[in-house]
Amino acid sequence: MKTDRSAINRLIAIDKPLGITSQGAVSRVRRALGVKRVGHAGTLDPAATGVLVVGVGQATRLLGLLTLDEKGYEARIAFGAETATDDAEGEVTRTAATDASLLDPAFAERTVASLVGKCDQVPPAFSAISVDGRRSYDRARAGEAVDLPPRHVEIYESRLIAVEGTEDEPVWRCAFRVSKGTYIRAIARDLGRSVGSAAHLAGLVRTASGSVGLDACAALDGVAQRGTEALDICTIDPARALSLPVRLIDEREMADVACGRRIPSGLVLDLSGAADGLREPRGGERVSLVRGDRLYGVWSRHGDVLCSEATFPEGIEGVRP
Repeated sequence: MKTDRSAINRLIAIDKPLGITSQGAVSRVRRALGVKRVGHAGTLDPAATGVLVVGVGQATRLLGLLTLDEKGYEARIAFGAETATDDAEGEVTRTAATDASLLDPAFAERTVASLVGKCDQVPPAFSAISVDGRRSYDRARAGEAVDLPPRHVEIYESRLIAVEGTEDEPVWRCAFRVSKGTYIRAIARDLGRSVGSAAHLAGLVRTASGSVGLDACAALDGVAQRGTEALDICTIDPARALSLPVRLIDEREMADVACGRRIPSGLVLDLSGAADGLREPRGGERVSLVRGDRLYGVWSRHGDVLCSEATFPEGIEGVRP
């Protein structure tokens, strides 16, 4: 039996399995919970596994407001061949010799560490970037030449975990922490070229999306089997996911918030730890409106009052003290 479309209003974290699209994962959650309004933040390729943040009910409106710009990954980079898709799914387009130095942990560690910093990265031709109204991967699959402009990205952390494989196909297992829009497939491709060889992404796990890590996730199969019973183990605190200061609202203000009427700016608690105790919100600053264990809105200060940018009348569950 289908539940009301607003009966469940939560952000949840799913460990997406191999071989399924992000939208496919959303469809399974929708069926398991019996809720029509389900969406996700931050697409994960079918060949990758790991953290997928999913919004259910009114929490779908929260997805575009989340600060999930920083992503964490564990990647396996195989040397000796480039592919059309820059990962193991694509046809091999170029092969190159592999030097014995690629099996040297010290050389690999230095090379991987040198990737930290800002750079201009050319995205893979097989990507979801729109070119004149069409997805780049659609053009590439049709045999069209795709020439994507480089994008400004930043690699915050780049660390070697282990050197694996053989002399014919060395594999570096690496950990990355990167800015939004960074393609790990492109890092693998460019890394191969930088050492005078060729490389592609042989495996990928997203270990973090913003502040949400794998430890907060539930297996998709578990959610599919247990339905609403699985929610408590994978619900994300929406206020912490937003990383905005919190304005606690009282019962009297609830009526105003539900109608979108302005309320006094009041005092907020900074969840980032940048400030101790309560403070006044700054002009134009966004804040989370919280009562009990629910998030009721994202509002901003204008003058001495807070004005609605997004209001969730039924509240998004999961706020923790």
